[in-house]
Amino acid sequence: MSATRYLLILPLMAGIAYMAIVAVVYFSQRSMLYPGAGAAALPEPASWGETVHIRTPDGELLQALYTKGDSDRPCVLLFFGNGDRVDNYAFLAQALSVRRIGLLAISYRGYPGSTGSPGEQGLLTDGIAAFDWLSAQAKSGIVVLGRSLGTGVAVNTAGQRPAAGVILVSPYLSVLSVAQTRYPFLPAELLLKDPFRSDLRIGKVKQPKLFIHGRLDDSIPLSSGKALYDLAPEPKRMVIYDGAGHNDIFNDRMVGDVLGFVEALKENRPRDAVTDGTGGDDQRSETGSASNP
Repeated sequence: MSATRYLLILPLMAGIAYMAIVAVVYFSQRSMLYPGAGAAALPEPASWGETVHIRTPDGELLQALYTKGDSDRPCVLLFFGNGDRVDNYAFLAQALSVRRIGLLAISYRGYPGSTGSPGEQGLLTDGIAAFDWLSAQAKSGIVVLGRSLGTGVAVNTAGQRPAAGVILVSPYLSVLSVAQTRYPFLPAELLLKDPFRSDLRIGKVKQPKLFIHGRLDDSIPLSSGKALYDLAPEPKRMVIYDGAGHNDIFNDRMVGDVLGFVEALKENRPRDAVTDGTGGDDQRSETGSASNP
């Protein structure tokens, strides 16, 4: 093969390879975005709480775990991350129950114990269905807590339903923006089926909001969470854990901040400002007004 012919063929081969990569990403994106989805059932009996089932308006049946709190205490509605399971939250259910606070954690459609297949519109529908089910059980308010992918569900839910407060752990501006950062060589805006545009929805979330992010997060960059925080209306606070990443952020320290936020809402009192720690994994910093819970 002559050098001239090779130089003509090389761009064509590169173009074909690029289009193949684009096709693979497009057709496999939901398996990448929802790695926790699958037909595996949740264990019986569950590691915590009571197993309940919630019917969605479009006919799916969601499995969830529920612990009931006292009638005069709020209840937490949890939307977990994309590779997680509801039965991983016994530690949170126990910590909340000590304060007589209930917890409902749903398994999204297509996730263990639930029917259907995951997708953005489906998960957003699941969030609203879970809130409506819980509102019939909990009479003292619902605090929506989203983690990672679940923050998009939490933002949408709180924008459409009267949540008492919102906690966003490792939130993103949008899944689209994270994809654009991670795969700058791909036309993510054209390929992505489930962009989860929290940036377009956060303006409707008027409730008190607590943002929590790890400075070392390499899955959802802190810059993405801060960008969403900047767009959010008051009242809002942001706590950054200097020694935490993405998967190690949900620990006793963070549970303490969650409990403090929920109890401050119930008692309608100001929350003391959080100052910088002394270093190591316990160091954290805060942005926002300390006069709002």
